Amino acid sequence: MAPVNIDGSPIRVLVVDDYEPVRRFVCSTLGKRPAFQIVGEASDGVAAVRQAEELKPDLVLLDIGLPRLNGLQAAREIRKLSPHSKIIFVSQESSPDVVQEALSLGELGYVAKARAGSDLLAAVEAVLEGRRFVSNGLATSGPH
Repeated sequence: MAPVNIDGSPIRVLVVDDYEPVRRFVCSTLGKRPAFQIVGEASDGVAAVRQAEELKPDLVLLDIGLPRLNGLQAAREIRKLSPHSKIIFVSQESSPDVVQEALSLGELGYVAKARAGSDLLAAVEAVLEGRRFVSNGLATSGPH
């Protein structure tokens, strides 16, 4: 079943990555589905926080290695300013400590960029349903 908001409106998505080809890929992947509406894009953490506060997206797809404010710091701010927004980290960072820190912020999703082609939609669906999703091969010190 395609995820939608309770009122039937599309899931509003903010895509944050400093590498434009990744943003294009994510926007293209989700934009092909009527259940999703890309409401904004940002290329650094400061812009991500500002857009999240302004747009109040349902979902934020957030890189960790961002200029000006990294994704972990941005997630903390987004959590305060747009508490209903769900965040999925989409990152090439695979250090168990970083993955664990990201998930310890209360976020449910972590997708390795190398696996985004196969994992992105599954992660989005899982997180929107309130389930945790972590790409295979990413070690975390807590339960999956």
